[in-house]
Amino acid sequence: MMTILSKINGRMINKITGVIFLFLQLQTGFAHPPGLSSVDLTVKPDGLAVKITFSSQDIEALVPMDTDGDAEVTDEELGNAKPHISRYVITHFNVKSGGQDIKSTASGTVSYDNKNNTHVELNYPEQQIDKLTVESKILSRLPSGHKQYLTVQDETGKEIGKKMLTQQDGIIEIDLKNVSAAAGPENRSTSPFTDFLKLGVEHILTGYDHLLFLFSLLVITRNFWPALQIITFFTVAHSITLALAGLNIVDIPGSIVEPLIAATIVYVGLENIFRKANVTTKQRCILTFFFGLIHGFGFAGVLREMGISSIETGILVPLFSFNLGVELGQITVAAIVLPIIWWLHGKESISKYLVPVGSVLTCLAGSYWLLERTVLG
Repeated sequence: MMTILSKINGRMINKITGVIFLFLQLQTGFAHPPGLSSVDLTVKPDGLAVKITFSSQDIEALVPMDTDGDAEVTDEELGNAKPHISRYVITHFNVKSGGQDIKSTASGTVSYDNKNNTHVELNYPEQQIDKLTVESKILSRLPSGHKQYLTVQDETGKEIGKKMLTQQDGIIEIDLKNVSAAAGPENRSTSPFTDFLKLGVEHILTGYDHLLFLFSLLVITRNFWPALQIITFFTVAHSITLALAGLNIVDIPGSIVEPLIAATIVYVGLENIFRKANVTTKQRCILTFFFGLIHGFGFAGVLREMGISSIETGILVPLFSFNLGVELGQITVAAIVLPIIWWLHGKESISKYLVPVGSVLTCLAGSYWLLERTVLG
């Protein structure tokens, strides 16, 4: 009888290990959500001024910068890439007036900042523009799911229109004959609140490193109250740093934040293995808060990629709704995963293996991301 139970338990362990390993394998390839970028278009008396902001990682996918293949992009290679980036963007970013193409007056200005962003500035000549059409064909050349937040304003900063461009809908049309009419809701895809709410939900659902961190925190819980406390501390912590980073009060480069996020996953996994029985809810909440501060800077990287922290149309609504979206996505995942975790803990044959096996595989995934973001990056 004991031999039969041993075989059953062995098969159960193999199944659990296989499922978790497959899950983590999928995650190692998708540790980052789809890219984001932004377009700020200003209508001036002497023409149109356009500023497009990309993550440099996305630009490199379009225009290779590492020409010598040594896995490092030097200042010289960055400088040499500027005319190629400018030409590429001009070719794939179309501006029309009344159905007729408007050509950029110059080759465009390309610059880089210390937040791993690439900025492309274009100017279009003065002419009578009644109906403005902007089409971003760049989106179709970027990874699936990439979005581009486009805002249109006049020279005083008054908003004329805005839209979240996608690969399925990368065009915005605005009637400029009557600016007050042009600012109407018909020229907006949805409200900024809704756009960034969706972005927040998408980010947490595709931010597998954040989800794995959350899983590592919750896997040792067995009922509702400890789980609620942990989730609350994580929420408060990452909301603080997301706001600080989004408002440009505190700025930590992604090259530091991303490896730290991976390190938090490894640490919690190791703690689950070696201190499982000795970790109190209070200790786990304190740990969650401090590590949550780090993850908040990771969430802020999404807005930084889009240049949202510097947009003239305001940061508060995007910041609030994005964070709310993260919370909704997080609550949704927890509502699905926690009952499964608690159910598995109720199965004696599974419970004793759930935390150690899950934590070992979690550590492996976190270690992979840590190496990828440091030594292999």
